[in-house]
Amino acid sequence: MAASAVARTPAGGRLGAGLRKGHSQQQRPSRPASHRTHAERRNAVEQAKTGGAAGAVDGAAALASARRAAEKSLELYEYTKVEEPVPELDEVESLRARLEAVARELGSANEEQYARLARGRSTHPSHSASTHHHSNGNGAASRDKLLQLSVDHLVRELQQQHVAQQPAAGEKRNIVPAPSLMPLVRGPQDKGKVTAEGTGEEVMLQGFNWDSWKQHGGWFNHVKARAAEIADLGFTVIWLPPFTQSVSNEGYMPGDLYNLNSKYGTEEELVACVRELQAHGIKVLGDAVLNHRCAQHQDEHGVWNKYGGRMAWDQRAIVGDDPNFRGRGNRSSGDIFSAAPNIDHSQEFVKRDLQEWLTFLRGHVGFDGWRLDFVKGFHGSHVKDYMEASTPQFAVGEYWDALSYDWDGTPTHNQDAHRQRIVNWINAAGGLSTAFDITTKGILHAVFERCEYWRLRDNSAKPPGLMGWWPSRSVTFLENHDTGSSQGHWRFPGHAVEQGYAYILTHPGTPCVFWDHLCDQRAKDMVARLVAVRKRAGIHCRSEVKILKADRDVYAAEIEGRHSKLLMKIGPGDFHPGGSSWSIADCGHNWGVWEAPKPAAPKAAAPAAAAAQ
Repeated sequence: MAASAVARTPAGGRLGAGLRKGHSQQQRPSRPASHRTHAERRNAVEQAKTGGAAGAVDGAAALASARRAAEKSLELYEYTKVEEPVPELDEVESLRARLEAVARELGSANEEQYARLARGRSTHPSHSASTHHHSNGNGAASRDKLLQLSVDHLVRELQQQHVAQQPAAGEKRNIVPAPSLMPLVRGPQDKGKVTAEGTGEEVMLQGFNWDSWKQHGGWFNHVKARAAEIADLGFTVIWLPPFTQSVSNEGYMPGDLYNLNSKYGTEEELVACVRELQAHGIKVLGDAVLNHRCAQHQDEHGVWNKYGGRMAWDQRAIVGDDPNFRGRGNRSSGDIFSAAPNIDHSQEFVKRDLQEWLTFLRGHVGFDGWRLDFVKGFHGSHVKDYMEASTPQFAVGEYWDALSYDWDGTPTHNQDAHRQRIVNWINAAGGLSTAFDITTKGILHAVFERCEYWRLRDNSAKPPGLMGWWPSRSVTFLENHDTGSSQGHWRFPGHAVEQGYAYILTHPGTPCVFWDHLCDQRAKDMVARLVAVRKRAGIHCRSEVKILKADRDVYAAEIEGRHSKLLMKIGPGDFHPGGSSWSIADCGHNWGVWEAPKPAAPKAAAPAAAAAQ
């Protein structure tokens, strides 16, 4: 999504321009819902005015009527939790709904319950007695044989039957259209299976820019062809662009979430790309846009707020305080994104559908985790629910917030309030997601634009961004598709790109490299060398940092890795490592990195016979 409030407005740039003609999701604000009662109230008031001649009794009655009309109009603005709509289903859809309900119930079974189900027994005394009484009958034997069938086997049979039914020529549909029934053997999905930071030694690549959808031959095919190269550069995680049908070309205005054909490629190309990247040892993150969803149909007022596809929601799925889309849900738990209907995640049917969708994507497409778009639009507790349901192996949220600035427009040195808000969101998400370290990006801008390297040490002698408080949940970066690329909302200083990567690739947190920076051969080679240095030292997301110097024109720090230490310096000022144990690992304009020798392995004891000699 766009990186600033200006970019997020419909008239603020490419996002609004990407809307399809004749299907703009932003409507002119409709007249209030109480307009239908205006005539009724006006008539009642007129009756009250003219009723004086008829007597006080008639006047009081007219005023009471007007009051009732006004109260009736106010009731339309009360936001209460609504029940899930019960659509009329045909026989096949009804069967599917029942199967999915059973699958959800079975998905929470533990191993003991699964074993009883497989044996066809129950702990209920009467059931046990009945089973024992009829244990010798043919009916019981057939029943036991049926219950002992592998659930996984039955699911595979269903999927094979669906796949065997090939679509007509030119028709597009999901590769595996069968319901997303989870095998029982997976057991309940719990927090222990979610690894928000991955292995802790991940190096991430944003695998696209704002214009990647224009790639000839399809972007997913382009990335697939470069999978080996991406792995050779040392990346272990890649973030792919939005992958669903979308009103905007860039993908951030999703509509039918189960339609996996996007401007970046078809569903088949997406799956093939993911498989190829994983074959080279790279985790793949899907860009999940959960805050808002564009509707497929208009209501009686001409507002786009009724959905189609497998998630056929109506206005009750939209927050009630969205000013543009006449939602009938509860109030939003975050900021409103004005260009599309904001989804009410407090509705149980919405939460269930999105949890099932994420779980479907984990199994069907094979995503290892998520980049979560515009998480400031809904409370972090909902993210916790989605992470527990889909158990990602890496997750990062885009919690974009403004830094603190002085009266002259320069960032304040103390950005504790800014990073505290990001920490609060991570805590609300149960710690099950990392977050982009926007605090560090903003501080780096001031450092390189103003030559003020003293900003890189906070009042506690630690790094001043999210990295300094919660490094394992910090994803550091210099640029992304919003701040740079063809949008350029907050472009990183071009003269300092090498210094910026020398900082984030040697420090804790999970560093994320932007695709466009790899298009420059010099920057690409530099990134590859620094990633190799990081891995040799074993720098990880929790590495300790000892800041040695943070002056006007120079910053230097020592970082502890699993295997050895690194020493790094950025800035035009002078710095020399003390002692002779450090060796230069890499250097460039205004930056350098040194390695410490690995601790020598203990020598094996000499054999007794040799010692005697």
